[in-house]
Amino acid sequence: MKEIRIHGRGGQGSVTMAQMLAQAAFADGKWSQGFPSFGVERLGAPVQAFTRIDDTKITDRSQVDTPDYVIVQDPSLIGLVDVLKGLHEEGRILMNSTASPEDVDLETDNEIITVDATNIALEHLGRPIMNTALMGAFSGATGLIKKESIIKVVKRKFPGEIGDKNVGAINDAFERVE
Repeated sequence: MKEIRIHGRGGQGSVTMAQMLAQAAFADGKWSQGFPSFGVERLGAPVQAFTRIDDTKITDRSQVDTPDYVIVQDPSLIGLVDVLKGLHEEGRILMNSTASPEDVDLETDNEIITVDATNIALEHLGRPIMNTALMGAFSGATGLIKKESIIKVVKRKFPGEIGDKNVGAINDAFERVE
């Protein structure tokens, strides 16, 4: 089983991203779950969401404590939240950042992948909602979920022009990290 923990702030689409990653994995023929960490989440407050993906039925319904992947939507969370907590030794970190991986302020030997998802979102959507760009980057960096499946799920959730704009963000981020 592969487990993903997403760190963001309320209103950035962390929960939506976790759910859409799970739906895309399901479209790939895998078992999956996408769910939030429940608490006192509010706009701008730190939040966590989780996705599990496996080839067999998933019965564990607990929070993800030892992720294989961590996605950080907001780099200002570094130092405020322990985004590395429980990350597997071979785990990977995907961070929305303009910095190069070497310049990210995280003390870790884990691989760090950076992508400027905020500017990709601004370019394609006109708003700093970077969750679909990060989904594209996750697909490109890991190959765990097919980009086509992510696009299918996003277009179903966001039909029409907004869906097409999100697909542009997905493709752009995918190509930057592939």
